[in-house]
Amino acid sequence: IERYNHDQMIRVCECVCECIQTFGVDAPCSAVDEMTSGVAMAQVLQKMYISNLKKILKGILDYNHEVLGQQINDFTLPDVSLIAEHSDAAELGRMLQLILGCAVNCEQKQEYIQTIMMMEESVQHVVMTAIQELMSKETPVSSGSDSFVDLDRQLKKTVEDLNDALATKEEIAQRCHELDMQVAALQEEKSSLLAENQVLMERLNQSDSIEDLNSPAGRRHLQLQAQLEQLQEETFRLEAAKDDYRIRCEELEKELMEVRGQNEELTSLAEEAQSLKDEMDVLRHSSDKVSKLEAQVEAYKKKLEDLGDLRRQVKLLEEKNTSYMQNTVTLEEDLRKANAARGQLETYKRQVVELQNKLSEESKKADRMEFEYKRVKEKVDSLQKEKDRLRTERDALKETIEELRCVKAQESQLTSGLVPLSSNEPSDSLAAEIVTPEIRERLIRLQHENKMLKLAQEGSDNEQIALLQSLLEDVNSRKNELETENRLVNQRLLEGQSQVEELQKSLQEHGSKAEDDVSPKKLV
Repeated sequence: IERYNHDQMIRVCECVCECIQTFGVDAPCSAVDEMTSGVAMAQVLQKMYISNLKKILKGILDYNHEVLGQQINDFTLPDVSLIAEHSDAAELGRMLQLILGCAVNCEQKQEYIQTIMMMEESVQHVVMTAIQELMSKETPVSSGSDSFVDLDRQLKKTVEDLNDALATKEEIAQRCHELDMQVAALQEEKSSLLAENQVLMERLNQSDSIEDLNSPAGRRHLQLQAQLEQLQEETFRLEAAKDDYRIRCEELEKELMEVRGQNEELTSLAEEAQSLKDEMDVLRHSSDKVSKLEAQVEAYKKKLEDLGDLRRQVKLLEEKNTSYMQNTVTLEEDLRKANAARGQLETYKRQVVELQNKLSEESKKADRMEFEYKRVKEKVDSLQKEKDRLRTERDALKETIEELRCVKAQESQLTSGLVPLSSNEPSDSLAAEIVTPEIRERLIRLQHENKMLKLAQEGSDNEQIALLQSLLEDVNSRKNELETENRLVNQRLLEGQSQVEELQKSLQEHGSKAEDDVSPKKLV
């Protein structure tokens, strides 16, 4: 694990501050000092809370739609921003109401319902009201088969009958309790009357005879006997009513047991129907996916020679799925390598651009040197022409000098032939008279100019030749360097292009392999 020092951690902090700015928070977070207040960090966490709550709400709606096959209509969905920012209890209650609706409709709904039934009556009443409100807003996504509709209708009717039977049972139990109370009161009254009758009988035995109807004891005896007969009749009537109610209660208990048995059977059937409904929803969802993959299945059918048994195909697809997972891991490794190579490719591209810019500059320099070379070559040509002209003039001057020498020699011979006997002084004066000062001056000037032209011609020729040779060597060396750099640049361009083509091919192969991996997984 790489450990950062203090300077590196400061750099990491600056980079993370730049990353925090991408969350779009209202608090200032461009500098490190602005982050120390914690407001920007709190706003980022607030956005994360809102994102998590949105994912939970979307998961609840998807569960109701895909698994339960129900859609919630005319129900105000909770505002997750108010829950995250202000902890709104009403919006949170709507969110929890949706979660409770998922709980009472899932496979473990009996456990949750029993847990709710064991709560306090006030809490239980509020929870049941919330569940009923949510269930009244639920509508099935698509109608099921007629058997499920009849089963649901029969289940609802049985539940209603069970509720009516329970209400009737409670009424009968209450009536039986009242009758028991009346029977107990009548028995107490009967016992008191019997005791009073016993007392009266004792008194009668002690006092006058009751056979005498005119006596007070006889009249009292008649009244008590009539009252006793009425009480006995009332007792018999109440006993008969009690027996009737007991028989009715036993019949209702038997009916209740039968209804409970039917209810248990219907509950098991309802659970089985719900499981079948869930399975049908899953199969419907799978059929939707299969309908999307039918085109790919047709393509695979054309490529496959023999379909064989479906179970064998499933096993083969499972094996292929395992191999595809391994290929996916290898492809991820190749993708990471490709990303690393992509960074290297970017550096190569930058180097190629720099080399192209450098090549363009060098080509400009080469063009400029070529232009200078042409200009110098023109100068050399002009100097060569001037050299040829001076050479022709030199040759002409040489011929003129030779002619003058010949003329001088002839004059000297003529002078020596005409005055052979005279002294030297007269001959010198005659030659001096023949060769005038103008001719002598011109001869001296021509000799001097000839010498200077020779020297100038030799110096200029040597300098021009040396200069041209140095320029030619520089141009040739520069040309060789540019050709070498051009070859290197072309070689790097070819290498970069080959790497780009290899990366593109590998990425295309990875994409095709990934598509091949995804399609068998969907088919499975």
